[in-house]
Amino acid sequence: MLPLMPQFALYGLTREARETKSRMQSLGVGLDLVYPFTLASRTELEAFRPALETASWLGAAAVNALLYDREPSRRIEKFAGFVGLAAEYGLKVAVEFFPLSQIPSLTAARELVTAIGKPAQAGINVDLLHLMRSGGSLAELRAMPAEYIHYAQYCDGPMPEPAAGVTAADEASACRLLAGEGAFDLRGFAAALPAGTPASVELPRNAALLAGASMAVRADVAVNSVRGALTAR
Repeated sequence: MLPLMPQFALYGLTREARETKSRMQSLGVGLDLVYPFTLASRTELEAFRPALETASWLGAAAVNALLYDREPSRRIEKFAGFVGLAAEYGLKVAVEFFPLSQIPSLTAARELVTAIGKPAQAGINVDLLHLMRSGGSLAELRAMPAEYIHYAQYCDGPMPEPAAGVTAADEASACRLLAGEGAFDLRGFAAALPAGTPASVELPRNAALLAGASMAVRADVAVNSVRGALTAR
């Protein structure tokens, strides 16, 4: 759990869960992706049932998985088991590659979902930051089979590495840049994705939060920065 992430009481039919679903329905807001589901060596898949049940009840389409198990065969077996478990709740699984995880790159994510062999059920979440920091490229993304790409996440960042004094972990979880502040090719990223790929703005900025900007303001600024980058001529 990230230190500044708000706490929610959504498991089971809690008052907060019911209010959340009611508000989503009244606003016409859908739920594309639920996360994080972290698979490590000691992870017990059955422990995920309450979260998967809640995700399904809220109408989610998919769940996001990060893999940290260092043993290759067990990692694949556990991921396959998680895919099967999620399917019981009508949920797809998108594996998020992340340079600090055991699926560090787009190539590694492709190998994993290929091993599972169920592209309609298990695919890849392509976070633009992770693509750039793992040494990937838009050309590599364009060459991916379309059915493997289930989701995408937009942000901006400096190249070729995080800003001075910012670790890779901190950049990913707390120090991303608004679109237009960095050097990432957001329009090229959008063009490289298969048509119709669901996407979100993944732009945690702890500095703005600590400066007192409200959740609504932070969301508005982040989303509008990406919209501006994608429509700029």
